[in-house]
Amino acid sequence: MLQQPTLHLPGTHRTTVAVEFQRRITLNSSHAFDDQRSTFHSADFSFADTLLYFIVLKLLLKCSNEIHHSSVFTSPVLLMDCLNLFLLFTFTFACSSTISTRADLPGTWELVLADAGISSMHTAVTRFNTVVLLDRTNIGPSRKMLGRGRCRFDRNDRALKRDCYAHSAILDLQTNQIRPLMILTDTWCSSGQILADGTVLQTGGDLDGYKKIRKFSPCEANGLCDWVELDDVELVNGRWYGTDQILPDGSVIILGGKGANTVEYYPPRNGAVSFPFLADVEDKQMDNLYPYVHLLPNGHLFIFANDKAVMYDYETNKIAREYPPLDGGPRNYPSAGSSAMLALEGDFSTAVIVVCGGAQFGAFIQRSTDTPAHGSCGRIIATSADPTWEMEDMPFGRIMGDMVMLPTGDVLIINGAQAGTQGFEMASNPCLFPVLYRPTQPAGLRFMTLNPGNIPRMYHSTANLLPDGRVLIAGSNPHYFYKFKAEFPTELRIEAFSPEYLSSDRTNLRPVIEEIPETVRYGEAFDVFVTVPLPVVGILEVNLGNAPFATHSFQQGQRLVKLTVTPSVPDANGRYRVGCTAPPNGAVAPPSYYMAFVVNQGVPSVARWVHLIP
Repeated sequence: MLQQPTLHLPGTHRTTVAVEFQRRITLNSSHAFDDQRSTFHSADFSFADTLLYFIVLKLLLKCSNEIHHSSVFTSPVLLMDCLNLFLLFTFTFACSSTISTRADLPGTWELVLADAGISSMHTAVTRFNTVVLLDRTNIGPSRKMLGRGRCRFDRNDRALKRDCYAHSAILDLQTNQIRPLMILTDTWCSSGQILADGTVLQTGGDLDGYKKIRKFSPCEANGLCDWVELDDVELVNGRWYGTDQILPDGSVIILGGKGANTVEYYPPRNGAVSFPFLADVEDKQMDNLYPYVHLLPNGHLFIFANDKAVMYDYETNKIAREYPPLDGGPRNYPSAGSSAMLALEGDFSTAVIVVCGGAQFGAFIQRSTDTPAHGSCGRIIATSADPTWEMEDMPFGRIMGDMVMLPTGDVLIINGAQAGTQGFEMASNPCLFPVLYRPTQPAGLRFMTLNPGNIPRMYHSTANLLPDGRVLIAGSNPHYFYKFKAEFPTELRIEAFSPEYLSSDRTNLRPVIEEIPETVRYGEAFDVFVTVPLPVVGILEVNLGNAPFATHSFQQGQRLVKLTVTPSVPDANGRYRVGCTAPPNGAVAPPSYYMAFVVNQGVPSVARWVHLIP
């Protein structure tokens, strides 16, 4: 009788094999049910999946015990059976996880445009339901011609002296058609804001754009509106990596930038004013650029740079309050995560600021592309008498993530990378999974992982809320020029992400705004009339969201205001009437055009544009 051959593993004892086998089993099973840092959460698995995993896991553990207690040299048949079972477990988990993440996680993706012709570094939505896309000029040829013999001539341009290519464009959301726009001066790493009349104000940049002020007055989608570069006024200090914020009176404060530790205003007011805070927080790799600026409902500004924040009284040019430092390292360019002010509501006296993600200090100096990003978030009640940071952890470390205020008051965190830093070709490991931050949930339960995309959105990508509730995703060019043959190529595709509230099973809850005033004044009472397929249960919210200027993982000027409303009342025409009161003043909501959403049980309507005026 032939003796069964044994497997001799040089230098390996049977105990070592069993221990290693058990270690691998435990490692894989722990990954499956780690709900803090894993891509997949236990809530994403069905009961049948979970039962299957535990059954197979039990068999694997039994298998490893038999290896441990077998003869000195392990039977190859036993070992192979166990290894095959282990591979089956791994394969089953991987397949089920892939199906779960793609089919079961909330949210859907769609390709809006396969080739926009330009990669949008800066993006803004207009009241005509168009989107302004803006890159930089000295980048060489784009994929979109200006047409009609239009060309830009610049003898100092690093790439093209005679440039007939578009570096800005307007996207019609109705037709998804692109029309080229003409920008003359360099808008690289510039800033912007939407003015009270809906005009896009654009400030600064590099080289010939350093002190430039530009305007885009939007028009109907079939119009011919274009950029206008102002010749009668310019910035006092050049602004490269600065931030703009509209103020209660409709003017705009322009703050910071490389080497510009000052503030100034548009329309101009008495030149530039020193702002030493920005110099105080600068470190060896800067980390004070593109400061996060939020207009508080008390009329002061919350300004965050590096890891510190102040409340700034711009009227007197004094620091009204210093906040405690935020743990976790630098948070602004070139180490930027992102920031958002949560929805203002109730009596509008409370403002909560959230700052999430960022690169580790030193990653930029060392040009390290694989240094893991921070996953921590700080949350602070900026208007509190004794403000402190409440710390939370996202499911993923993330740099260059955009924080987009949704009509519901939740925050979508999207785009970015899990390692490296901002800068050309300085990041890796794209973070394809969006995350929903739900402010009203208890700490520890606020983050929800959403359905991943498949297009890396790295440096110079943007995210903007659209009037239909989707979020437009554009850009990503981590290269000095356009580069299409690279691990992370220049991205010309435009996508839209639809949060779970747009899923088909919630269609019957989605309100339709039938009637709303086009213009409302501060403190004015007005009615909104809506229809809803199913009977209304609970309060219909009416929320105003503005159109921010998105660039470098920060939505400059972003704001959501939840209006005071009365319970909805059905009328004789099958509609519901909701009584609303407009925001009380410009500190709560600066004058401008707002997207007015009616929200029913977490499901928003398509917005109607409302002009809020004094």
